[in-house]
Amino acid sequence: MSDGIDAARRQLLGAAAYTLATTKLGAFDTLKSFPRDVAAPGALSSGERKAFAFGQIRQVKAGALDVGYAEEGPEDGPPVLLLHGWPYDIHSYAEVAPLLAHRGYRVIVPYVRGHGTTRFLSTKTARNGQQAALASDVVDLLDALRIRKAIIAGFDWGARTANIVAALWPERCTSIVSASGYLIGNREAGRRPLAPKEELSWWYQFYFATERGQIGYATYRREFARLIWKLASPDWVFDDATFERTAIAFDNPDHVRIVIHNYRWRLGLADGESRYDVIEHRLASAPVIAVPSITLEGDANGAPHPDSASYAKKFTGAYSHRIIAGGVGHNLPQEAPQAFADAVLESVNL
Repeated sequence: MSDGIDAARRQLLGAAAYTLATTKLGAFDTLKSFPRDVAAPGALSSGERKAFAFGQIRQVKAGALDVGYAEEGPEDGPPVLLLHGWPYDIHSYAEVAPLLAHRGYRVIVPYVRGHGTTRFLSTKTARNGQQAALASDVVDLLDALRIRKAIIAGFDWGARTANIVAALWPERCTSIVSASGYLIGNREAGRRPLAPKEELSWWYQFYFATERGQIGYATYRREFARLIWKLASPDWVFDDATFERTAIAFDNPDHVRIVIHNYRWRLGLADGESRYDVIEHRLASAPVIAVPSITLEGDANGAPHPDSASYAKKFTGAYSHRIIAGGVGHNLPQEAPQAFADAVLESVNL
């Protein structure tokens, strides 16, 4: 962030940009009302859900990206945006999507930048993984799909993005579901050392800070991802086919650069883009989230995650926190799809 730019001026410019965006949105069709009968889905058998696979991946130009995404459910249904994290992909929602689509929701599951079929439109665009860039991608995607407002749900990077959009663009969120709670980052806080035991859990972040780590990840992407899956979800038993279905997404030509930049930026070891300075300035204050929100935590999450008591007050609107039992780890939507889908449906009626 440039110290030479006055914060008030940046906020004014940000407000002007928002006004322009909402003016364009004024021509969009009004969304239908969200259904009020949101009992837990159950019309699909577990066998039908496990057999589900996304159909053709669609592409849409949105901001700096040509975004690849899966879509299920009726086009005129209330929209739900499901956001994945790292090292995962859209198939974390392969069982959640049909549950929601069956209830009449339009379910959109995009590949985050650097994953799957999402590509940059220009070779000159910075391969930037900072949090503001990922959140801006979601707003751009909503604009490109002519969606005024959506339920936004996510885990890992996707939860952080859902938090940011809800905090800074609440008019675009009907409600959110966030696995592991409030994850908006503050780079200055991130510079401060943690206790050794806590630092140990972030071992890969320090590995990625080195040239050896970047080369190592580029060489052993699949081995690395499989290790993270096992550490983050120690009780989750997945087969090779399930892993390989996701691992293909890591063959994206920008994948390594996005992942490495994401973690180096968090530690203050890589610069972001100045065009996101206004957003990052606002995020540094840890803004509250006023839209209806449900936070989830698996009872066997092996990844670093905050205690729910530490972030409960960041949700100032209707709010509920739930522990998902049964050996559920970090990849919560894939490990407990019914519970995740239930939370999405119930979030609109908190």
